[in-house]
Amino acid sequence: MNNLKTIFACSALIALTACDMNNNSGNSYQDRMDIAAEWVTAGYTGKAEAIEMIETNMSEDGLVVGDRYVGMGFIWNPDESGMTITYIIPDSPASKALQVGDSFVEVAGVRVADDNRNRLGFRGKPGEEIDAVVLRDGEEVAVTVARGAVQQTSTKAQVLENFSQADADNWGADGFNIIETSVTDEGVVWVLSWSEFTEDASGLTANAYTATRFEFNDEGQVSWVGNLSEDRFVLEQQGYSISR
Repeated sequence: MNNLKTIFACSALIALTACDMNNNSGNSYQDRMDIAAEWVTAGYTGKAEAIEMIETNMSEDGLVVGDRYVGMGFIWNPDESGMTITYIIPDSPASKALQVGDSFVEVAGVRVADDNRNRLGFRGKPGEEIDAVVLRDGEEVAVTVARGAVQQTSTKAQVLENFSQADADNWGADGFNIIETSVTDEGVVWVLSWSEFTEDASGLTANAYTATRFEFNDEGQVSWVGNLSEDRFVLEQQGYSISR
């Protein structure tokens, strides 16, 4: 797992400067600022540190909100043969046509095989429909899924479950720095950080700024955390060309 997919867009810097923030270390929200900075540090440091931070400082009804992207919204296990759906993101395009347990037989007219799973025709423009055939309850079923906005929102329990299955050896940044921690008058905390990391698939090194936004409940626990990302910048560092 590359937990550093949560790196954030430079546009977040504009949002940071637009907010009325107070960096005075004596302010009434210093405890929140400390927790937020420690949370980001733990995420960059290692699996055990990240899990402990969430277990200790996240409220039981807290939410982690992931990046939005255009796609389908289903997850499959690349370590298993074939392409069987193991999870569908609620309210995603996939949730309207696919089911957990569906196994892809054909995508856009191409039969699915272990050596072509990452090259199938799932990419396209927003709203573009993808025709596929899945094996469902022993029968082949034709389905059509239109690409659209997807956003994963995870509960505390889901985050801990995902982290427990992650590879601790491949966790963490090659280097990172907490640049600034700020807070609004309402107690919303922003942490700006920088990290350098090696992308799993390409083996190339990339770096990016990260802005993380934290909300807290009355007990001082994290109730909401979300990210803004430099996705395009990271892809360009890895040699990808952005055509649209």
